[in-house]
Amino acid sequence: MDPQGLKQWLDECVDRYNRPDFIASDPIAMPHRFSSLQDREIIGFWTATLAWGQRKTILQSAARLAELMDGAPYDFVRNHEERDRQRFEGFVHRTFQYTDSLYFLTFLQDYYRKHDTLEDAFARFLGPEDEHVGPSLAGFHELVFSLPEAPARTRKHVATPVRGSSCKRINMFLRWMVRKDERGVDLGLWDRIRPGQLLMPLDVHVDRVARRLGLLERRQTDWLAVLELTDKLRALDPDDPVKYDFALFGLGILDPY
Repeated sequence: MDPQGLKQWLDECVDRYNRPDFIASDPIAMPHRFSSLQDREIIGFWTATLAWGQRKTILQSAARLAELMDGAPYDFVRNHEERDRQRFEGFVHRTFQYTDSLYFLTFLQDYYRKHDTLEDAFARFLGPEDEHVGPSLAGFHELVFSLPEAPARTRKHVATPVRGSSCKRINMFLRWMVRKDERGVDLGLWDRIRPGQLLMPLDVHVDRVARRLGLLERRQTDWLAVLELTDKLRALDPDDPVKYDFALFGLGILDPY
């Protein structure tokens, strides 16, 4: 397929999947349940962190997480006391366990007592001249684990490009927070990161479809593959390359290509 034909077809696929009815069965449904910026950031970040496995199971775990925070993530994060953390002892999602919940609560409480929005934690590491959010991802990882009590085991739950990770879940979270259009699937809450700086959330479904379409040649599904794929998609739309996540993911899991 020639580049213009590919762009036209992928744009049609974006239009097909980037619709409000996409929300209900996707992890993005969790931040959509809340109205305040901070509630959406907190539950969005934590839900994205849990986003591996079946989407139904991810949503179940995220709903349980919101319940443990009394249905008010920001208020709970800011104001909970040490004894309130004990309720998380039974919360497990795959390899995300009690130790990890305790540290997430520690970091988020410390952070939100000093800052109004999680956007600062990413935007501080990114300049308008930066081509993509790679520096933000690396800087955010170091910020999250800058507290002296940070457990080594929890680091694997917040990916960094420094280790060559594809950073799928954190790139998905940034897509939720930054992208905005009239469809209203992505939340579009932040404005200090440009949509054109976002990188593709590369999972096995997107990887498979991208390879079939000739958009990805690198054999490993890693950080360099993310850069390669996003560069190819940026050639189709330099201002909003990750809108094609809807197309590739949709073709991969909703309408297998």
